[in-house]
Amino acid sequence: MPFTKEELTLLSACPLFQGVEACILHQLAGEAERAEFPPGQPVYSPQHFRRCLGVVLAGRLQVTKGALAVSVLDPGDLFGAAALYSDEPEFASTITAAGPCLCLMLEQSLVDRLLAEQGRIRENYLRYLTGRVRFLAGRLQTLAQPGAEGKLARYLLASGAGELTCSATQLSQRLGVSRASLYRAFSALEDGGLILRRGKTITVADPVGLEAVL
Repeated sequence: MPFTKEELTLLSACPLFQGVEACILHQLAGEAERAEFPPGQPVYSPQHFRRCLGVVLAGRLQVTKGALAVSVLDPGDLFGAAALYSDEPEFASTITAAGPCLCLMLEQSLVDRLLAEQGRIRENYLRYLTGRVRFLAGRLQTLAQPGAEGKLARYLLASGAGELTCSATQLSQRLGVSRASLYRAFSALEDGGLILRRGKTITVADPVGLEAVL
């Protein structure tokens, strides 16, 4: 089934296919599998997963680790890299369809060929993996940083300005602080003019000052 114009635009902006010629993307329509998932269905779980690299084409996926909400995947986002070239018997997290979802699934053999034949895709994939390593390193630093204000500051600097996708309870669990400490940290950073809060939208007003909190 050929990709729609909207899907081609989405894939062109995907980290794996940025700068890739349209003819290569058209070929994927006949080589990669389209998988549909109803709301609430696990896409990947620790015991049930595939050696595939997935791209969200429509809908949203929720990533969780136990009871902790880790992130939300939107159209154009990649998933499954942790299982693609790993011999581990379990996947690192659970990925669940937050609503009706459509994903493009690239089997490992297809990814092997794309990486071998397409230099741009190979560079994109290495850049994507490097970004994930940096993100995880930042997350570890956040958890290791003493003090709620320091942990929150590092989290906001790593995440950038935007709308929080998790509740206060989930964020406090993610940072390893109590909800009361989290609220005090938000108030302290806001009173200091380092961040601006409008509902769930957090804007880093003073990045240099926020770094000084660390």
